[in-house]
Amino acid sequence: MNPRLRSFIGTVALLALLGGYFLVILTIAAMVLPGRSTAFELGYWAVTGLLWAVPAGFIIKWMAKDQPQPPA
Repeated sequence: MNPRLRSFIGTVALLALLGGYFLVILTIAAMVLPGRSTAFELGYWAVTGLLWAVPAGFIIKWMAKDQPQPPA
């Protein structure tokens, strides 16, 4: 696959992933967090704030696959 096309598809996928992910975690937060302790809220936002990086990393790794590396 053409590297430019792979980068374009990956960028669109990342934007879709992030948009959908944040809508989901905000919806869950609105249902779960009211009335919970501050420590629980902090833990929720810490975990969900880092969790998006896992699928994003796979997309970025896929985007970089088969691209020529510059000489060191």
